Amino acid sequence: MLLSDNFVFSLITNLPFLLVIGYAGYWLDKSELTVERYPRIGKWFAGGIAGFLGINAIMIAVWPTGATYNDIMWGLFAATVGGAGGITMGLFEARAIERAIAAERQAMERTRIEERNDRLEAFAGIVSHDLRNPLNVASGHLALEREKNDSEHLDSIADAHDRMETLIEDLLRLARSGQDIENVEQIRLPEILKMSWENVATANATIETDVDQTIRADRNRLRQVLENLIRNSVEHGGENVTVTVGRLDDGFYFEDDGPGIPPDDRERAFDAGYSTSEGGTGFGLSIVKQIVEAHEWTIEITDGTDGGVRFEITNVRFVDE
Repeated sequence: MLLSDNFVFSLITNLPFLLVIGYAGYWLDKSELTVERYPRIGKWFAGGIAGFLGINAIMIAVWPTGATYNDIMWGLFAATVGGAGGITMGLFEARAIERAIAAERQAMERTRIEERNDRLEAFAGIVSHDLRNPLNVASGHLALEREKNDSEHLDSIADAHDRMETLIEDLLRLARSGQDIENVEQIRLPEILKMSWENVATANATIETDVDQTIRADRNRLRQVLENLIRNSVEHGGENVTVTVGRLDDGFYFEDDGPGIPPDDRERAFDAGYSTSEGGTGFGLSIVKQIVEAHEWTIEITDGTDGGVRFEITNVRFVDE
């Protein structure tokens, strides 16, 4: 009877610590800790058992209970408590290490982005200054020449000047699009969609919207995103393209019924200078991605419902939810 009572008492006293060990193993399996942390956690677990058991073994030797069974139960209790404490400390340390590594990576990535933006801004400023001056001179001479001569060649020169001006403007927008977002405010998606649609030459294109949410964003930068997406649909889908903007669980999508973007080209579509349109500068979607990421959102390209292209902007937090 004594053996049975001692066993029940031992089980009751050990159960909380066994549950801690069991839950720690379950949590570890479901957690996002990298496997590189597992050996260290294992050492904490084994060290906790060995350390606390060793201390209690000395105590058992100095103050024996007089019964071998009781000494074994004492040692088992010590091992259980030590294991629970060790694995708990191991998990805390592993999480601290992972957070420190993540913070360091974020700091390095932020520094890299800032350095890239600084270089791009400086490059854009130089290009803008060095190109605009001779371009203005060329445009002035072109205007004077037109007063004397009416030639189709002059129209070609004027078109080239306009093309250069567009490239300069897009380059400046690209340089500034990746900078940190500062002027954040509450914005109604239907309102800014309407405003963006009116600012782009859409010919006979139509837009259908199924969003009625409010989000927090930089108004001017978000308008750039929408205008560039609209312009991209019209340039590649034709003047009769239909654009649809709809709701996602954590954001919204923008799609059209144009020719779409082949899967192999979707990653390159966001590269600066990449364009399949004869008149495109190749900066539009790159600007879109940089502004989206500056808001800490994400953007992906998939197939549209009617075979066109679909841009899914996610990780967006709605204000009214």
